[in-house]
Amino acid sequence: MKEAAVPYNNRELSWMDFNARVLEEALEKDNPLMSRINFLAITASNLDEFFMVRVAGIVEQVDSKYTTPDASGLTPQAQLRLLSEKIHAFTERQYSCLHRSILPAMRRKDIVFLTPREMNETQLRHINDYFNKTLFPVLTPLAVDRSRPFPLLANKSLNIAVRLQKDGESNFAVVQVPSILPRFLELPCDNGRAFVLLENIIIEKLDQLFELHRIEAVCPFRVTRNSDLEIDEESEDLMLAIEKSIKKRKRGRPVRLELLQRCDAETKSFLVDMLEVSDQEIYEIPGPVDLTFLSKFCGLPGFEEMNFAPIRPVDPPADFWGYDDIFEAIRDKDRMVHHPYESFNVVVRFVQTAAEDPDVLAIKQTLYRVSGNSPIVAALIRAAENGKQVTVLVELKARFDEENNINWARKLEQAGCHVVYGLSGLKTHCKVLLVVRREEDGIRRYVHMGTGNYNDSTARLYTDIGMFTCRESFGADASSLFNVLTGYSRPPEYNKMVVAPDGMRRFFERMIKNETENAKKGLPSGITVKVNSLVDPEIIALLYEASQAGVPVRLIVRGICCLIPGLTGISENITVISIVGQLLEHSRIFRFENGGMPKIYMGSADWMPRNLDRRVEVVFPVEDEQLRQRAFSILELMWNDTVNARVQSSDTSYSHIDRRGKPTIRSQQEFARLAKQALREKEHAVQEEPYQPRMHPQEAPAE
Repeated sequence: MKEAAVPYNNRELSWMDFNARVLEEALEKDNPLMSRINFLAITASNLDEFFMVRVAGIVEQVDSKYTTPDASGLTPQAQLRLLSEKIHAFTERQYSCLHRSILPAMRRKDIVFLTPREMNETQLRHINDYFNKTLFPVLTPLAVDRSRPFPLLANKSLNIAVRLQKDGESNFAVVQVPSILPRFLELPCDNGRAFVLLENIIIEKLDQLFELHRIEAVCPFRVTRNSDLEIDEESEDLMLAIEKSIKKRKRGRPVRLELLQRCDAETKSFLVDMLEVSDQEIYEIPGPVDLTFLSKFCGLPGFEEMNFAPIRPVDPPADFWGYDDIFEAIRDKDRMVHHPYESFNVVVRFVQTAAEDPDVLAIKQTLYRVSGNSPIVAALIRAAENGKQVTVLVELKARFDEENNINWARKLEQAGCHVVYGLSGLKTHCKVLLVVRREEDGIRRYVHMGTGNYNDSTARLYTDIGMFTCRESFGADASSLFNVLTGYSRPPEYNKMVVAPDGMRRFFERMIKNETENAKKGLPSGITVKVNSLVDPEIIALLYEASQAGVPVRLIVRGICCLIPGLTGISENITVISIVGQLLEHSRIFRFENGGMPKIYMGSADWMPRNLDRRVEVVFPVEDEQLRQRAFSILELMWNDTVNARVQSSDTSYSHIDRRGKPTIRSQQEFARLAKQALREKEHAVQEEPYQPRMHPQEAPAE
């Protein structure tokens, strides 16, 4: 096995450690019960996508006999073996959390899931009525025999395998649990609340589906398939190529089979043969199969008090308070908005105002992931209908959002927008919005740049930062960027923006090396960075060199971190923390001490090869002095989190911050408090202003 050139933690194993940190939140008894249940559901949803993309990719490498080690020194075969061990152990912890911690806590609050055997007569009549009127008409039992082959089961669908007996001969059938119906049904209950899972109702009534056979055994199961799209980007019609690839996703090779531990041997053997899965791809669990349904369960009416108190965005953000004209606010100074503590509505209103403003000539925007009922897209359509030139880059290759983006692209085109699908071989991941407006002193360009998607739904759950400016240097950069994205322009020398894939890697390398040189010269040095993932081997090697030169390196990495801190002689000056809390940490912020004149940047890029080399990304400087100080304070507050932060050790494990002698700081809740406080201070300042007497114009004091 080849040794890594520099200490490097395997990417996939590091991701599993991240999901384990999410699971810790489900086990944390100080968290509200329903929020704990939601964290458990998130771990299941995360794991689904991990199998569909990352595990599936390694399986493909193994199948193709690819044996080259990755940066950590592991071959695909070794990775798959270690991952299988780690995921099996993780799955055991998931169900231990459910059965030994979550369900007992629910029972103490008189909330229960019942099987038909545990129901009273009233509840049995209720499920009988539901089965006859709603469930039975939807069910389709599928027999498997010589004339009827094993069905192609949809990815992640929940199914029930049934072993049947007739005239001494065994047969099998499959019944799919309809995903169109809620996974659980609430039952009449005199004390508390009671529920039943849909598959348990079906199992109870199976004899009505197979009246001519004797039911010998039943087993709920679920298949996860390889869902990473293979797209022919040389195709003349990219949209058509992606639509074809989406259909293939539904019948990708199985990479995981989940089934109940009590599944009988004959039924298990049948499923393994039909699905052609290996032993390490089988996950036998105590049930229920597929915990992702818990995310909807914990959001039911009546459970509000058992969830985290919602973080309600202030609207308008303090930085925009007192302005009726959003363009005037941006002309006065650069503006920063911290979501979701400050409302994303200001971004929506920016586009809506531009769409209706007769002086706005053009709107250009990148869209990577948008909501299902996007007010941003509606405003762009309205702008086109009002005769403005609207150019939208819709990234059709945004994983698992391809269909949604295709639908929006068609609607935008139908409305008269110029729609571009991205650049061949690159994903366009940057978040940039440009409004070109005619004003008294000429054409002015207004720019919004952010760390997160133009998605009003996720903006309530993800922490992100956006900046508005009408500085000419940023406007010129935004225009140049869109010329590259929509035409054949050569990538320019940007004034302020740092753009991947052409210049971002060199920029970050230069900034890190500059800190290393400053440390060697005895000048102030330091690097503080917040990203979602740190994977890039070259960046990691430079951070190790910086550490060895004495540069203090502070990294806030939510998810994957392949860098290993605290290694003697290598990374002693590097500290890594991860914040996992009520909200998903999503902002990317980069601070470099720069010899005592610190610089700070924000943007869309993580420190991963894909972001630096294979995507269009934008990182931008924060130059307004007030906003710089605010950005510095945002980083410092997160760094000082003592509740939701975990620190990484040199053995790559994570542990909670030692809180002895330290105040209790939950950075996310503190940001929410600060946003409300800032708005109150703005309101109070206006109330305290003395009244100004109105004068006749001729009596006004001379300037």
